[in-house]
Amino acid sequence: MLDFVMHWPLRLQADASRVVVRPFHIPIDSKRGQISRPRRIAEGVLAMDEACAARELATVFKDFEARHWQTRNVFLTRYAQMAGALQLDDDAIPEVKRQLIGAFFCHEYSYAAAAIMNPSIVRHPDQSGLSPGSSRIIMSLRTVGEGHISSIAFREGILSPGTRFELAPEPPFATAADSALELENGAIEVHRHKDSTLSGTVIFPMTAAQSKGLEDLRLVEFTHEDGSTEWLGTYTAYNGESIRSELIRTRDFRTFQLSPMGGPAARNKGMALFPRKIGGWYVMAGRQDGENLYLIRSRSLTHWGEGELLMAPKFPWEMVQIGNCGSPIELDEGWLLLTHGVGAMRKYSLGAVLLDKENPQKIIGRTPEPLISAAAEDREGYVPNVVYTCGALRHGDLLFMPYGVADSAVGFAFVPIRELVAAMV
Repeated sequence: MLDFVMHWPLRLQADASRVVVRPFHIPIDSKRGQISRPRRIAEGVLAMDEACAARELATVFKDFEARHWQTRNVFLTRYAQMAGALQLDDDAIPEVKRQLIGAFFCHEYSYAAAAIMNPSIVRHPDQSGLSPGSSRIIMSLRTVGEGHISSIAFREGILSPGTRFELAPEPPFATAADSALELENGAIEVHRHKDSTLSGTVIFPMTAAQSKGLEDLRLVEFTHEDGSTEWLGTYTAYNGESIRSELIRTRDFRTFQLSPMGGPAARNKGMALFPRKIGGWYVMAGRQDGENLYLIRSRSLTHWGEGELLMAPKFPWEMVQIGNCGSPIELDEGWLLLTHGVGAMRKYSLGAVLLDKENPQKIIGRTPEPLISAAAEDREGYVPNVVYTCGALRHGDLLFMPYGVADSAVGFAFVPIRELVAAMV
């Protein structure tokens, strides 16, 4: 490994205490001749006298209200969803029973109990009030909970001059992004709760194509041709059987659009968008055949055809396969693209390649040795011998790189850019 990489001692670990209230889905349909389970539950609550319902609701609040934020409103929102499906008469049902019905159709979900991994990082839209040389950042994280379902969580923080950074404390309560609005072409729009911080927000799978996970978000601060800025990201939607690449976009990290991408390239995972158009084209780096890295161009952000071969495995540490590790970073010398390689015993390592700024199909140099390799404490975890990142950020003369460890935790490293470019061949 290259010896100029500086590792930060902080590690983020899986945390079973981070919980949110989510809908508990019970099929509405009933077997022939039988009352459906949701209707039986609702009718059971409606049959209670008000004192009994109040006691049952008080027990629920005793167990859960201190663990969640605005629990009563969450229960009422869930009741409204079930009332529509079961055709319940709101006017005839007191609020205590409405909240109790809502509680029966909710459950507590520990979204990061199994793992936290594969981060990406971008500059925060709000850079106000910082000292010179500092930068406010947003880090996305892949969190894994019950059923090995992946969701997207966020942490905010500040990078200070040199190799100093701190993460904002997580709020005591986490909330799920909600208010899913169906848009055209299978896209949806979700909203962060108006009173929730970004560090306390989780985006869960919401469509059939996403049902088993939103995996490995690669965020990038994208500058459009008119000079406006938008934060875009590609991720893998997984439904338990098939995958596809999808696009998330936001201008404020409060409202998010999640859109499926079409075309042959979108049937694969690991696509990373360049931070601006090149020669009038949107450009992606991605792996289309499971082992090589390709450059893909498109006139549209949501349709991606076949690409051109960019890189093939060359060194022993990447002999099995290579891929990108986040969106390219623009330097004076060219486009710096982080890569991952897989070697013997399926050991993952991180490397880098420098691409020509005007013609990114041209390789200027690549690292013959890994920046970071799975070793020592980086080897142990849910999937051993894996280090992986979904993006880094330029911070002065340094590269700040959070990275996943064994599909279980997140570590942090600073890399001097000058030394990194000099080490390429």
